[in-house]
Amino acid sequence: MTRSRRRAWSADVFRIRKTRLLIAAARQRRRLRESEAAFILLAALAGLAAGVLTNIQQFLAHGIQQLLYGVTINRLSALGEIHHPWKLVALPIGGLLLVLLARGLRNRKRMPVDVVEANALHGGRIPFADNLVIASQTIISNGAGASVGLEAAYAQMGGGFASQLGQWFALRRNDLRTLVGAGAGGAIGAAFGAPLTGAFYAFEIVIGNYTPAAIAPVMVAALSAVFVSRALGVDPYLIATTVDRAFSTADYLAYALLGLVAALFGILIMRLVTFAEIRVQGWQRIAGWRPLIGGLLLIPLALVSPQTLSAGHGALHLDLVLRPALSFLAIVLLLKIAASVVSLSFGFRGGLFFASLFLGSLIGQIFAGLVNMSPLGIALDPNDAALVGMAALSVSVVGGPMTLAVLMLETTHDFALMGVVLTATLVSSALTREWFGYSFSTWRLHLRGSKIRSPRDIGRLLTLTAGRIMRTDWTAVPAAMTVADFRLRVPLGSTAKAVLTDGEGRYGGIVVTAAAYHPDIAGDAPIASLATITDDTLHPATGVEAMIAAFDAASADELAVVDDGGKVIGVVTEKHARRRYFEALEEAQRDLFGES
Repeated sequence: MTRSRRRAWSADVFRIRKTRLLIAAARQRRRLRESEAAFILLAALAGLAAGVLTNIQQFLAHGIQQLLYGVTINRLSALGEIHHPWKLVALPIGGLLLVLLARGLRNRKRMPVDVVEANALHGGRIPFADNLVIASQTIISNGAGASVGLEAAYAQMGGGFASQLGQWFALRRNDLRTLVGAGAGGAIGAAFGAPLTGAFYAFEIVIGNYTPAAIAPVMVAALSAVFVSRALGVDPYLIATTVDRAFSTADYLAYALLGLVAALFGILIMRLVTFAEIRVQGWQRIAGWRPLIGGLLLIPLALVSPQTLSAGHGALHLDLVLRPALSFLAIVLLLKIAASVVSLSFGFRGGLFFASLFLGSLIGQIFAGLVNMSPLGIALDPNDAALVGMAALSVSVVGGPMTLAVLMLETTHDFALMGVVLTATLVSSALTREWFGYSFSTWRLHLRGSKIRSPRDIGRLLTLTAGRIMRTDWTAVPAAMTVADFRLRVPLGSTAKAVLTDGEGRYGGIVVTAAAYHPDIAGDAPIASLATITDDTLHPATGVEAMIAAFDAASADELAVVDDGGKVIGVVTEKHARRRYFEALEEAQRDLFGES
């Protein structure tokens, strides 16, 4: 056998083996999609990876804090004072690193996709590079001491790894969304050492619903992630509570009022961040240097109180133990809100999950102190009020009332507290939805032009645009012609309606064919006099829900689709738009409940 023939034979053998491997892999993927047990095993793998990634990110962020500030893990915000003010230069240094990272990523044409956006719009698909961008920005921000938490990065990496795993196995859309939620929930569970919290986080904040088919994989992922943390010797997040006490009706009413106060503060914080962000983004001269300037602005806040630094883990425990004066708590509350607003509006990356827990504990302690000083005769335990405030404010900002209620249960092991925690969280959640309508993550996506209000899957609905479902076989006639000319051009029975256009194809209205044949209409009358719906049109990018609203507002059963120049490019009927809309809803429902 000649050398060339041997090479050809080897190449053929290689191709055959590769084909066999691809076929075998495809079969395994198909079996995985069809097997609930295999999917649970895949969720366990995603949970283990989420636990590892969460602890790696903790190690990196806290290692940076130890390097820059010389403090131990989770103790940066618990410093009594800054003995060496020059160490606060770490804040603008962190901002400068973010500036350099942003310049390295300036060729990116879109914002990174987070887990909530991925599940709501993209069927759980997250580009791997987006996970690294969000995680690196968050670790730098938190490590430098900015007032942001790492929880967003934990969920991003956990959900992002799960997304890559699910895409490799070619999971169905709804299974991929579930796996992404399981990975993100596992990461949160690993961060707090609280598997139930992680599971509810997945259901309420990332997946958007509870389904029997998703319970097992999500719980397995959360338990697997927490197992990793405990295997690495990471202590679960625990808070001591009052040993023996009972809650009266007056206590429930007082904590319901605390839920209302927390909702007001949550909405205020989200509004302040938005207001500041819009203002800062309008300063074009400093556009590329915002994180550096933000780091400089955080220095005086940290000098007044180090509790403004980082997410506030250490400060929360310190204040619960020391029980400082109400005036001190009020000052720290205002400074921490200011630090969070500055950090987020000037470009530091991170979430408000743990920062809202810390702020909620401050609000709860202040609330208890004011109630105890009042003549109402109600005595609230400041520690209990702090825990209720933590849950109530966090549910306003983050969303997920059961997530926060279960977090309080798993961090305190106090079942007696659950009643008042649920009362406050449900009040806060209901009022935030009524008065504001968004969580912090969905609110920021809304400001970017997204229609997301929750992680529910609306990706299919957003693809149903007027440009996609319009008809192009419409009948057009010149708007300048007479009724007689119209009758010659459009015989009765050939089409129900015709679209009027000018010489350049711009829209002029819709004419009902039968109306042009009415015996009372003179033949020399302009056809434009019979035009209806002259001002209502659709754009190619108009979504299906906006289309249906436009049909209702115009009382029309057909609307023209026009481009930016006003030229007619198609026609959409109300019947067709509604049918496609309900088909998309039914398809989403089939995916949700696993129907074939």
